[in-house]
Formats: sequence, C-alpha cells, structure tokens
Amino acid sequence: MGWVTAGDYEVALDGGKVVCRNAAGRRLKSVPAKLADDPTVVGLRQLAEWLERHERQCRGDVERWMTRSLPVPLAVLTGVWPDPAWQDALRDLVVTAEDGEVAGFLRDADPERGLGLVDLDGDTVRIAPALVRIPHPVLLEDLEELREFAVELGVDQRAQQLFREVWHRPAAVDAEGTQVEEYAGGVFKELRFLHGRTTQLGYRVRGGYAVCSVLEGGRAVEARVWIGDYESYERAETGSLMWADPAGRTLRLGQIGPVAWSEGMRMAAALYAGRDIEDEEQAA
Repeated sequence: MGWVTAGDYEVALDGGKVVCRNAAGRRLKSVPAKLADDPTVVGLRQLAEWLERHERQCRGDVERWMTRSLPVPLAVLTGVWPDPAWQDALRDLVVTAEDGEVAGFLRDADPERGLGLVDLDGDTVRIAPALVRIPHPVLLEDLEELREFAVELGVDQRAQQLFREVWHRPAAVDAEGTQVEEYAGGVFKELRFLHGRTTQLGYRVRGGYAVCSVLEGGRAVEARVWIGDYESYERAETGSLMWADPAGRTLRLGQIGPVAWSEGMRMAAALYAGRDIEDEEQAA
C-alpha cells in the first residue's frame, strides 16, 4: 500500500477502498469530505473500480474455461500468473494434464519450471504439459474425496470448482423427453424480479429465456428456462428446463452431456431458489 499526497493529507488503496491519513501519520476513519473531488482520490476510486471489474472478469474467464472444457496452453497460465487477479482466480484449482488424469492443486506457474502443484499424496511436484485442463467437478470421479482433501489443505478456491453444486442425470430419466420440471413453477411477484435475479446470477436473458451456454465435447449446447418476454408488473414463474443446439432445435434428454446437464440444473435451481416463499406458503 503506497501513500500519495492529496491536499494536506495522504491517501492510498487498502482492500479495494480509499483510505486516508493526516500529516501526523494518523489514519482517519474516513476520507474527509473536502477531498471527495480531489483528482488523486477520484483516480484511486476509479482504479479500485477497475481492479474489481478485472478480478470478476478473471474469475469469469476461468469458470468459462471449466464449463466449456477448454484446454489452456501452459504459456497462457505462466503468462497471466504474475497478475494477482489471475493468480487469485487460478490458485488451488484442480488441474489435469493432457492424459486427463488429475495432476493436483495448482499453486504456481513459471515459464521456466512449469506448473507447481500439490499432488494427491500431498507432495509438491512440477509438471510442464503443453495443454492444461481445469475439469468441471461433475467429471471428477473422486469429487467427494477431493473435497475432503481440499479442506485438509486449507484450499480456498475463488473460481468455483470443487464446491460448485453438481447434478448428475438420473439413470431413470426419460431419454426421449425434452423437459425437466423439477424447478418449474417458482413464483415471483413481478416479472422484473425474475429477470433481475437471472442477470444478477450472471445468466443472459434472450427471447424470454434465461440462458446458460456450455461447450462440451466440442459441441455447443444451450440450457434454457422460460422466464417471460415482456416488461410488466405482473406475477411470473419459472418454466421448464430444456436444452437446445446452436440452431435452436430442442434436444432430447438422452443427448445431454454431464456438464450441460449439471450447469442447466444449477441455473434452474438458482432461479427457483429466489421464488416468493411467502406467496407459496399462503397458497399452501
């Protein structure tokens, strides 16, 4: 934290916030009101906002690599690692090498020495594969064991991976069916509340659907939940979950891969969780 002069005071960024101290070096509880428009203070606040956006984008990019099963070149990881925001998003993620076997928890990325990992025996190792994958948790066969091991190591993943909610397609599901009704019927007092929850959760709204895109096995799949396509103050509710290909054709449930299934169910469950419980209880 470096202090810079602003009028008769000094200011700095600490934990994403502008802090201030007086000429005697005593830190103040807040930035004095007379410094609100000081160019230095304004610049620091703009920098803090940019850093926050950058951190969110880094985490979002890493989660997209995971949900789209995208192989990441080693050079990319070693190139971005010095950036604290990227390092924060990548640190402690479970990674696999080109053979698909779990290699360990990512702790370092160096252009000369490759990736530094804590392997499943708790040892520190280094590997240097040309491509690295960040597997979606639904694809990890020993997910529960990895979660337990992560707790023992004190792992704190900023990008959601090991402790991301996962759903497996039930063996008894109708493979020829096209919809899942488990999270349909979640009532919201107003349509705008449902639309707002959708965007707040990071999903897109298109043509009246909440949309989650997944790239799995080289094939693009889109999970969709109907949420309404017009602005009003009327009551709304979550619709059925379905999946479609890039041309908009509805897919049968038997065609849905494990990642697309899990991410679609995750979206539907998250939307449903925001329903109006009070209205639901009154109706019961």
